[in-house]
Amino acid sequence: MGLFDKFKRGLSKTAQLLKTDVRDLFKSEGRLIDEAFLDEMRAILFKTDMGYDSVEQIVAEVAKNFRGRVVQLEDVVATWKTKLGQLLAQDAAPIRYADSGPTVIMVCGVNGAGKTTSIAKLAQMFVTDRKRVLLGAGDTFRAAAVEQLSIWAKRLGVDIVTGDPGAHPASVAYRAAEQAVTGGYDVCIVDTAGRLQTQKNLMAELTKIQSSIRKVVPTAPHEVLLVLDATTGQNAISQAQNFTQAVDCTGIVLAKLDGTAKGGGVVAIRQQVGLPVKYVGVGAKADDLALFKPEEFVDALFADIGAVVPATLG
Repeated sequence: MGLFDKFKRGLSKTAQLLKTDVRDLFKSEGRLIDEAFLDEMRAILFKTDMGYDSVEQIVAEVAKNFRGRVVQLEDVVATWKTKLGQLLAQDAAPIRYADSGPTVIMVCGVNGAGKTTSIAKLAQMFVTDRKRVLLGAGDTFRAAAVEQLSIWAKRLGVDIVTGDPGAHPASVAYRAAEQAVTGGYDVCIVDTAGRLQTQKNLMAELTKIQSSIRKVVPTAPHEVLLVLDATTGQNAISQAQNFTQAVDCTGIVLAKLDGTAKGGGVVAIRQQVGLPVKYVGVGAKADDLALFKPEEFVDALFADIGAVVPATLG
């Protein structure tokens, strides 16, 4: 399945919401762009959780281009797509590999965000790329988390380092990094316990985990990925801001995109957090992870609105 098709499947609920509402917006042949139209359009965009600032910028662009004119659906949607592409623009953000030795990736996020499944998807991506992968089960507070990650490791054919229940997560991270070096692994992915961004002692623990990894691999972790649940919409923004204050997050993995009609939340996240969205979870299977590319994302979001709409960003 290509990247566009993955995005299309992952955005199906958001796209369906847009399709229904946009068709209602253009019930007649053409619409006069006046304040009533702009208010209706604003309400539609808010439903996708794009965020106030992003929505207002899109509305302002449509008003600037078309106010006082009668326009067709494709004219407005083309403007939406172009503006969204600008709002989502970021440098290509795949994984940054270590110059030598193992690439160590630390994964964090709140409880229930989809961390474990996202780690499995990342591991599958690396395995497909013929890399030797080692997992570190750093969520020692939940036996179920270790068990779940161990099941994934067995299923994917990768190795895993675990600790005794209640063991300090930093010790597991240290042993995982150590084994990654001595065992000649290409990638080591270290899980961490889910925590609320308001739990200051647990947030401080993330710094300790980072420090323990650096005792073995001084340049690590090479990536600190924050997993956000797409179904929470803009609530994910406060999570991202607090986690970034605790550790040097390098990017976002947006999980569960296929389970929400709030796919527009990624726009608000990009605008307000300042971290690149690296990967997006578009399904439940191990290979349902897509490298985030704004153009394909926007095209997939509007793919079902009509063949008359341009297929690429203007």
